[in-house]
Amino acid sequence: SFFFFSPSTPPAITFGAIYAKSTYNHIGAVEMILATAWCGIVYAIIGGQPAMINGGTGPVLAFAEILYKLSTSMDVPFLTLNAWIGIWVCIYMIIAAVIDLNRIISYATRFTDEIFAFLIAVIFIINALGSPFSTVGIYHYFDFSHDSHDPYQDDPYYSHWASAILSLLICIGTVQLAFFLRKIKFSPFLPNQTLRNAATDFAVVTSILIMSIIGNLAFSSIPLETLNVPKSFAPTYQCCDETCETNWPADCWEQAEPYGSRPWMVDLGDLNGKNWVPIMAAGPALLAFILVFLDDGITWHLIN
Repeated sequence: SFFFFSPSTPPAITFGAIYAKSTYNHIGAVEMILATAWCGIVYAIIGGQPAMINGGTGPVLAFAEILYKLSTSMDVPFLTLNAWIGIWVCIYMIIAAVIDLNRIISYATRFTDEIFAFLIAVIFIINALGSPFSTVGIYHYFDFSHDSHDPYQDDPYYSHWASAILSLLICIGTVQLAFFLRKIKFSPFLPNQTLRNAATDFAVVTSILIMSIIGNLAFSSIPLETLNVPKSFAPTYQCCDETCETNWPADCWEQAEPYGSRPWMVDLGDLNGKNWVPIMAAGPALLAFILVFLDDGITWHLIN
């Protein structure tokens, strides 16, 4: 259980941070950790396939970014549209299970597997280095107008170049250390094979912890962008007032504390007068279903 917990938590936090930037904090690290937890628990009880992706993935993240832009252009609350699409995806999944749609994955070729794996890898790499479609990635830290530099604009000793370069070094160091620890399993390091296996199994978690400690202790004088999470267990979206239509602190920076957090439960009737949204959501939901179906099915195919 601890082995599964360790590799599940860092992706949930990482994807949560990217989701927060892509969806204007409507979905963040808190929501991703909670969703990964309850999905894993429920699936462990009723699931029939041992290898299953219960957390966030690159293709689903890309779909969420497009969905947020769609909801903004339609003037419909993002979470409401996202919830209706989720309901339709659930319906499609039940139908797929009844008609045994999974059998078509057996016809996937090596070419199909490699193309999909390449797509997932590209999404991960682009979001890490610098996405051209959002402000996510190391590259954007070198831009003085990036949001991460806003809190320090009045600090005469702050250098956005120092913050950007340190972020880049920590990023490279984390990757290199993770690759090094993964190779320990087949090396002469450490006293026995059990410890070498443990170092390899927890390579990613260990490298993240070590580089985070180095960045915050050895270079404590250089501010780095930190994870946006509330002070207590609450949704990431913090409200400026009781209407909860504006986000703190971006929309009310002069306000010392947020009014509160958005509700945990999404109001499915909050359609901004557009009652056709629940039916319209069936279209994007079909695309989301195909994406999730292929993402999980081809991953299972690759593992086998």
